[in-house]
Amino acid sequence: MPRPYPAVPIPSPEGGVIPPVLPVLPGLRGLLPRGGLVRGSVVAVAEFGLLCLALMAAASADGAWCGIAGIPEAGVLAAAGLGLDAERTLLVPAPGPAWPQVVASLLDGCELVLLRPPGRAPVQVRQRLEATLRRGRGVLLVAGDWPGAPVRLRVVTQRWTGLGDGHGRLRASCAEVAADGRGEAAMARTCWLWLPAEDGGVALAGPRDFPDGLPFGIPAGDQPGTLGAVPALQAAGG
Repeated sequence: MPRPYPAVPIPSPEGGVIPPVLPVLPGLRGLLPRGGLVRGSVVAVAEFGLLCLALMAAASADGAWCGIAGIPEAGVLAAAGLGLDAERTLLVPAPGPAWPQVVASLLDGCELVLLRPPGRAPVQVRQRLEATLRRGRGVLLVAGDWPGAPVRLRVVTQRWTGLGDGHGRLRASCAEVAADGRGEAAMARTCWLWLPAEDGGVALAGPRDFPDGLPFGIPAGDQPGTLGAVPALQAAGG
């Protein structure tokens, strides 16, 4: 079983303490109130897509064990290019009715767990999992709704490059990502990201980075290269 990070605060140079955070890719830091994923907290993303996997990539590359539960179509082909370590990622594609217990077990051994609940999680379930988070100092990344999540992110719109006059192939996506939440994250933040860039990575972008006339409205979950089975991933319990 992977060993969680120590559940102690990190001393700051000023003599105080700051809650430990898991790192994220540089392009995502501006969306998060402390420039990373605060341990013991929940981060909710409106729907599953490359943004979820990108949020996991830097922590995984830094050696964190990660879990993915309730997302049978999830793969890490695109995120592997960002640094996500397939050999340190546990998959539970279909946890079934016992998903709260499965997620709690993952949180006991993983620093970062991505979950898509089968529906709106009952209050008691949310409270139990949040208590597990606080004890283990992990981070729960939820693809979907999680009332009271300190940080919420969503892809507002996307522009894809690569299509010509009825031909070509989608190569890269420039996405407007918005973040808000409670407490430190109460101030809304928005940025444009290449999600993904042509090299499969994630980087800051701006409207002037792409030409006019690109197609809008492709759902975030339909990003090419973000889904698919990856045999190298370890199936939990298998």
